[in-house]
Amino acid sequence: MNIDMLVFGEDWGKHPSSTQHLIKHLLTDQEVVWVNSLGLRRPRLNLRDLKRVWTKLHDYFISESKADQAEPQTPQLVSPLTLPLPGSSIARWCNQRLLSRKLSPLLSSGDKQRPLLWTSLPSAVDLVGNLGERAAIYYCGDDFSALDGVDHEPVEKMEQELAAKCQLIITASATLAKKFPAHKTMVLPHGVDYELFSTPAVVAEDLPSGPVAGFYGALAGWFDQHLMIETARLLPHWKFVLIGPAHTDISALLAEPNIVWLGPRPHQELPRYSQHWDVGLLPFLRNKQINACNPLKLREYLAAGSPVVSTDFPSLDGYRDLIRVGNSAAYFVQAIEAQYHCKYHAKLLRDIRQKRVARESWYNRAEDLKEVLAAL
Repeated sequence: MNIDMLVFGEDWGKHPSSTQHLIKHLLTDQEVVWVNSLGLRRPRLNLRDLKRVWTKLHDYFISESKADQAEPQTPQLVSPLTLPLPGSSIARWCNQRLLSRKLSPLLSSGDKQRPLLWTSLPSAVDLVGNLGERAAIYYCGDDFSALDGVDHEPVEKMEQELAAKCQLIITASATLAKKFPAHKTMVLPHGVDYELFSTPAVVAEDLPSGPVAGFYGALAGWFDQHLMIETARLLPHWKFVLIGPAHTDISALLAEPNIVWLGPRPHQELPRYSQHWDVGLLPFLRNKQINACNPLKLREYLAAGSPVVSTDFPSLDGYRDLIRVGNSAAYFVQAIEAQYHCKYHAKLLRDIRQKRVARESWYNRAEDLKEVLAAL
């Protein structure tokens, strides 16, 4: 099998990441092998991690039985079995050999040039330089030294090693770019699936009647629960709808009568919510992780035409004239009410928001990326 790119990313087909969006737009003219997630933390003895182990085992045996049966617009998938112990030198040694043995047969160059190696995960560091790739790219979309659910110290060490090995580093924000050598680092801002989020969609049946303020995404350690609770208490006549998996205890949120958690929803269904709620929310804590982030939902909210109220973080630059930005519950209350009462200019403002991100599609981002990859 001759391939153009070998990609180490999160599990393919889950809630789409920036890497998945970009790689999907490369599949039309490149043959890609995608290696599902290599662990960034030690598993714990809890139900969530046990389910994760079971899923990994299931995916491994399914991928073995379906080798070389990639569907159209889907890369060839590899679901490896590795030791999720990022701080262990023995585990790293074992993983390097297990993965090299599994991947090497896929990488014979034949009449084609050697493939590019792309990784979004520092845990792939020990494969770089050992698979005959012509160049290695590190795509950094998060600050792994602060990201929830990561063993920070060993992963940060692997990231430093990876940055030294790679010929190109691409970051999702200017803040992340400051971590790496300037001579081989570029910023590629996130894009948006503009067609999906801007095309009128029928309202979701389970979206409460208004007024409604909404959020979708992981409910994790970076979500400001205290701000959300205080805001909900000050606006008892509003419904606050939360969509996404809960990765932390949200019992305090659910104790509020006007906060509604709908759980996860498929990515394709999200416009049925964001196009029809009255205000979209970005209630993030102010911390190192959020300072480096570039949330996909920011452009998705705007592509849906939704008014946005957000806490402050650097990646709002370029959109601040379209967004109400503040960090207190009192500000959120004032901003939410103000956005709701802009009914007279609602159509004009919706058009302005959508036009701002119309040229920031993932297709356009991928076209920019193709030029960079060609130079390698």
